[in-house]
Amino acid sequence: MKAVRIPRLGGPEVLRVDEVEIPEPAAGQVRVRVAGAGFNPADGGIRAGTLPFPVSLPHIPGYDLAGTVDAWGAGVDGFAVGDRVVAFLSMTDDGASAEYAIAPAELLVTAPVAPDLAGAAALPSVALTAWQALFDLGRLQRGQRVLIVGAGGTVGRYAVQLAKDAGAHVVATASPRSRASVAAAGADDIVDHATGSVADAVEVPVDLLLNLAPLESSEFAALVGLVRDGGAVVSTTAWMPTPGDEGRGVRAETVFVRSDPAQLAHLVSLVDAGRLRLVESRRIGFDELADVHAAAADGSLRGKVVLVPTAG
Repeated sequence: MKAVRIPRLGGPEVLRVDEVEIPEPAAGQVRVRVAGAGFNPADGGIRAGTLPFPVSLPHIPGYDLAGTVDAWGAGVDGFAVGDRVVAFLSMTDDGASAEYAIAPAELLVTAPVAPDLAGAAALPSVALTAWQALFDLGRLQRGQRVLIVGAGGTVGRYAVQLAKDAGAHVVATASPRSRASVAAAGADDIVDHATGSVADAVEVPVDLLLNLAPLESSEFAALVGLVRDGGAVVSTTAWMPTPGDEGRGVRAETVFVRSDPAQLAHLVSLVDAGRLRLVESRRIGFDELADVHAAAADGSLRGKVVLVPTAG
């Protein structure tokens, strides 16, 4: 089979498309024929060695998986060949940027019923990031107000949808380029962060501030004043401290997304019920993945990208 592999740590140029043996599932594992593998910026950090994930080289990247069950190892039941599945795989094991991938059976969740199976690879880790940020850490409840900074990205558009579905009032920051997509996701109020101060534009205190953008620390700290006493600040920017205000009881939390099949199954149920829309994705083939890594590294990548083994 074809697979993209990282033979050594380094820049995007180290990525290589190799012919390798189709993997055999061990006990407790399932082999999946890959329909789509979602690209995430963390893939670049793993490739470059800047993230603390101990991978064995050569390593197949891509921890967001969508595909169909092909075979399974001893001790696995409940699956049939052709079952449509999605998963958030381990970041340290070989991933889904290949024609076939191996997954622990307990991580697999039935995919959304929508016909676009490859597009479902845009769901697992990013939607889980949004869910865990809003509800596990942010403790968002119906009727509360949430400010989502950087809502135009993939996590942001899931976060807007999920917060709105939960009955929250959603204030979102977006650039003119992403304003339409953030509005379509359901934001009640949209602030153009490029034309003025977010702190000045938000006049009513919020219960939760969710930051998804690489803010300057001083700018981030200034936004804490928008959070009511007893509220929370949650951020996905793990490379910088999340500010809070202990004197006012404003909690500070940083998101480190984890694979949670029960939560992922719930997210799939929201998609199937029409309450959550899959974020659209650009499809690429094996030979284009290095260019995507390069674009992510220089900050020019826009939108969600899914590697499709049959593309190109």
